[in-house]
Amino acid sequence: MPWFAKIERGIVDKPIFDQHVAAHKEYVKQLNAKGHHARTGYWKERGGGMLLFEAASMDEALAIIAQDPLVESGCVEYQLHEWVIVVE
Repeated sequence: MPWFAKIERGIVDKPIFDQHVAAHKEYVKQLNAKGHHARTGYWKERGGGMLLFEAASMDEALAIIAQDPLVESGCVEYQLHEWVIVVE
């Protein structure tokens, strides 16, 4: 399956953002249970992060991202890219 990268930037104050982090982590666990091999994290300097995951198509990837609690709650703006792996 192709890999996708959601590169995000937080657009709300940290206390509001933090209210949705637990739901986001649970969401990523559910993606993994469904076989999407998801990994999530934030930039050390804060203010943004990335979600890497596998999906069958860009349409499926967009549907997956739409269900992310950080997106649903309006905490982030993001770009979604299909990541083409050159070397494993």
